[in-house]
Amino acid sequence: MPAKPLAQPSNRRLLARVAAASLVLAAASPITLAHAASPSAGVSPTAVAPGGRVSLNIAGCGTKTGVASSSAFGEVRLTPGYLEASNLFGSATVYGNATAGAYSVTFECGGSGGQRVTVSLQVTPGAARGGLGGSVGVMSPGQIALGGALAAGGLGTGIWVLRRRSRTT
Repeated sequence: MPAKPLAQPSNRRLLARVAAASLVLAAASPITLAHAASPSAGVSPTAVAPGGRVSLNIAGCGTKTGVASSSAFGEVRLTPGYLEASNLFGSATVYGNATAGAYSVTFECGGSGGQRVTVSLQVTPGAARGGLGGSVGVMSPGQIALGGALAAGGLGTGIWVLRRRSRTT
């Protein structure tokens, strides 16, 4: 008994059309989903003293330019890290006379009328630390003496090695 064909010629055409339509939809859906999602933005650090610097970042704009603005630092232009990037970056210095509290930072994709995202920035009381960033506090005389002894020992060892080499050659 001969085997029956799996699909009739009219069914094959229908299957081919359904497969082609599925491929078109599958190819278009990532693009649609990428633009349908709203952008996400961030400020780092989220808490800073007046006069401190913050990094600004927004992802998912679909544009190569953007703006971040706040009453804590004014308006900053955001640009991609490189030409093909979809993330926009910038940095800002918080006004030195900013009062402690929460400030809104509004990110806007592209020109005016673009997608907007708002995040919060906390300005803490106190001044921004300069120099070593406040990583060095008060040092005891013992710590200073130990550091000096280690430096002197390292210098003495270096001189001894160099003098010994010059005698052997």
